[in-house]
Amino acid sequence: MEDLTPHVVITGASSGIGQAAAIEMARRGWRVTLVGRSRERLGPAGLVADFTELAQVHELAHRLKGQRIDVLANNAGLIKRGSTVDGFDATMQVNHLAPFLLSHLLREQLPDGARIVNTSSAAWAWGADPTPPGRRFPSAWLAYSTSKKANILFADEATRRWPTLRSYSFHPGVVRTRFGTPGAKLWYKLAPGLSTPEQGADQLVWLSTAPAEELVNGAYYVDRRPVDHAKDEAAASRLWDATASLLALV
Repeated sequence: MEDLTPHVVITGASSGIGQAAAIEMARRGWRVTLVGRSRERLGPAGLVADFTELAQVHELAHRLKGQRIDVLANNAGLIKRGSTVDGFDATMQVNHLAPFLLSHLLREQLPDGARIVNTSSAAWAWGADPTPPGRRFPSAWLAYSTSKKANILFADEATRRWPTLRSYSFHPGVVRTRFGTPGAKLWYKLAPGLSTPEQGADQLVWLSTAPAEELVNGAYYVDRRPVDHAKDEAAASRLWDATASLLALV
């Protein structure tokens, strides 16, 4: 008999927002697959994948083959200067190219009504046009903000390319996590008024579990409210086509 327990795959789940979301989803009775870079922090049940290597994204998809996935939470993130072994900007690859690739590789395992949830950031507003997605950036910050814009555009365009799915992106707030450079990590730890990982994970869990009729498909959410000014259908279409071409998905 088929196991009808809902299944969520969460990337970037070894700490921070992803880990907090995984704990809450498990508490609600979901089957949770954790994906991250650190075997030590993931534990024996997690799947290790380093998104700075696209070959590992392919391997991850292979290991998930045949499993029904009700929610794919693209939460892995990076802000770092440098290039990957694939020849792309490291930040752009981890934050946009890898989740775009993973979503395509797992598409047939997402049943009608399944959801893709992208962790974005209010930093998108400082980003450049993300097309072409394979270019280099003069700073890690520009790469990061541009990749966060790409997350929003990807979620929006997915509603037109994959109309049987639901797709969302969200800003989690400024959260104390292990994410970023050593200096940024120290600031996150010491600065007042920052969100906890549990608070940052709230929208990820909500977008994964709320009744579909209460949500706007393709929307970018801030504090559980859709933000219209983040939409750009023409830019979203260009980015989708350019990314698919870059990753040989067409």
